[in-house]
Amino acid sequence: MMQFWNALPHMEVYGNPQYFFYLLLAVLPIFIGLFFKKRFPIYEALFSLSFIILMLTGKGQLQLKSLLAYVIWETILVFSYKVYRRNHNNKWLFYLWCLLSVLPLAFVKVAPIIAANQSLFGFLGISYLTFRAVGMIIEMRDGVLTEFTLWQFLRFLMFLPTFSSGPIDRFKRFNDDYENIPERDELLDMLEKSIWYLMLGFLYKFIIAYFFGQVLLPPLKELALAHGGIINLPTIGVMYAFGLDLFFDFAGYTLFALAVSNLMGIKSPINFNKPFISHDLKEFWNRWHMSLSFWFRDFVFMRLVKVLVKNKVFKNRNTTSSVAYLVNMLLMGFWHGVTWYYIAYGLFHGIGLIINDAWLRKKKKINKERKAAGKPNLPENRFTRALSIVITFNVVMVSFLLFSGFLDQLWFPKHPQ
Repeated sequence: MMQFWNALPHMEVYGNPQYFFYLLLAVLPIFIGLFFKKRFPIYEALFSLSFIILMLTGKGQLQLKSLLAYVIWETILVFSYKVYRRNHNNKWLFYLWCLLSVLPLAFVKVAPIIAANQSLFGFLGISYLTFRAVGMIIEMRDGVLTEFTLWQFLRFLMFLPTFSSGPIDRFKRFNDDYENIPERDELLDMLEKSIWYLMLGFLYKFIIAYFFGQVLLPPLKELALAHGGIINLPTIGVMYAFGLDLFFDFAGYTLFALAVSNLMGIKSPINFNKPFISHDLKEFWNRWHMSLSFWFRDFVFMRLVKVLVKNKVFKNRNTTSSVAYLVNMLLMGFWHGVTWYYIAYGLFHGIGLIINDAWLRKKKKINKERKAAGKPNLPENRFTRALSIVITFNVVMVSFLLFSGFLDQLWFPKHPQ
């Protein structure tokens, strides 16, 4: 049996033409079935499971064992809370269930710091599966989600196209899509979009991201490390090359997920909406990694504001929102990893959003005073809008330099012993 598992090929998710060939060939019967208003749930389950197994194989079966343990753990938590929530609604038990649901992910993030190596219990996609499971527990607490079967839960949790990279979906939206098969005209429109997503995804990931990430970035890093110091000109090049590589690689990856989702009759939420034309940081987070941003907004930021207001922790509502921004973005930083640069990235955006809100309030006040004095509002034209886009873009790029971890190499070089 061990020889069988070790003999399985490892398939890099959306990584090469061979993967796409097998994936599109396997998804074709699903799309044809949808065209005739039929779903093949057993085939869909085998399709998803087969590709998940192949993407997690490699050096042994550790990731597969971790996935199995994780799915059992989250299934117990979700369904035990479902039973509990029918007649009870204690907030502390709700917090406990959420904490227990996040625990495997937290362990994966913290274990490398403790053990100085990769966590034994991690697997590709654990972050996105955790968002789905925790989201279901929160929506049960809110009364939005009441009834679902084990099959529906596993189908949502293990949905292949978005398994490893998102977008982060919500159960109710996903399940409605699954159970309401689109009409033929809509399916043809979804097919057209899938082709477009695939073509754009190939351009983003395999051409543009390759240029920035494989051609430009390595020599720029070498130059920057050779120059040393706190900051240098090649480091500025690293900042832009990494930021653009990050966007085009991740956006391309997401486009592939959307394309395959469409072919399975599911309209997964888009993740990027021209983030680099944002006029301020708040708009940026409404355009960048949108499913993650909206998840944190709905399930962390808004709830924290509600708790702070309800308990009258701060008298000033602006202080309340500022604290919520800071906590929200710090948690997002910790989600990426327990290292100083991820935490600094979260702190950077938390402070940035606080400053952003303060400026918008100040601008509103100034315009009000100018209006009372019979003066025109502060200028708002093509030049000022273009300037705000340029400023926001560069602020975001600075945050990406933090996020990249390159400053850790530049500032704290590890010399061979």
